[in-house]
Amino acid sequence: MKFDVAIADIWAARARIAGQVRATPTYRSEALTRRLGAPTFLKLECLQLAGSFKVRGVLNKLALMGEAERRRGVVTVSGGNHAIAVAQAAAASGIDALVLMPKVTPAYNLAQTRAHGATIELCESSAEAFERAKAHAAAGRVFVHPYDDPAGIAGHGTLGVELVEAVPDLSHVFVSIGGGGFIAGVGAALRALKPDAQLVGVETEGAETMTQALAAGAPVTIQPRSIARTLGAPFATDRTLAAAREFVREIAVVSDEAAVRELDWLLVNERLLAEPAATATIAAAERRAGGFKPADRVVLVICGSNVAIDDIVAWRKQFGVG
Repeated sequence: MKFDVAIADIWAARARIAGQVRATPTYRSEALTRRLGAPTFLKLECLQLAGSFKVRGVLNKLALMGEAERRRGVVTVSGGNHAIAVAQAAAASGIDALVLMPKVTPAYNLAQTRAHGATIELCESSAEAFERAKAHAAAGRVFVHPYDDPAGIAGHGTLGVELVEAVPDLSHVFVSIGGGGFIAGVGAALRALKPDAQLVGVETEGAETMTQALAAGAPVTIQPRSIARTLGAPFATDRTLAAAREFVREIAVVSDEAAVRELDWLLVNERLLAEPAATATIAAAERRAGGFKPADRVVLVICGSNVAIDDIVAWRKQFGVG
């Protein structure tokens, strides 16, 4: 299929969700500038409401629902950031939310989702959750897809607009990939506003959803194994695959250990809490250290911070960090 989200959709989303999301900070990191050999900027979406970029797309989706749809409520599938974002945004909008989550979902994510009043239905796997979601949608609930929804993708694209506003001469942007909706929105914004910028997707080993889809030429169902759980989408879709083909220059795959080491580094050196799915972008950029030009402007998107301290402690021990 042809990718179907345009810059006009992103501008409309930006107007629609204005005042409901944070225009998160972007700042130059001197420590990373020294490490990478070029001016390097961090986009702190880890400070976004609900702890990640996901709320941008969810709010745009909910704003487009009619009154009858709102009364019927929403259903979604997620074990992470999307679940928390749907729960928080739906509660703020007075909409009943049902979230289908795999049984392996971390206790932290379950607690955060319940804290905002969403009902949780546990499933054996993400694949089963998607099948159950179809049944709930057939019964009347609106399905808020975690990454394959034009309204959600347009909402995520608002972050791309903010990147260009904050760093007008940016040359490289590193964005993590789960199911591909986030990088699709950011890519659409960059193509329209900064077409020469190189967009680099980042995945972790064991969560190579988009890498495998690109290699196969079609979406492939995987069994995620990475500790970066928010990157563990079971499959890409025709829409997000089309976006990756159109916008993404390359995909870097980094190890869980590298992501955890950068999580630790970010916390110690920049005083920022982030999840491995976010700090994977630092690990990917580090591979290019010394290869950037002095005139380059590198932006690393730190996409979320929904992580439990106990998990960080366990990962540091597992990988011998610190």
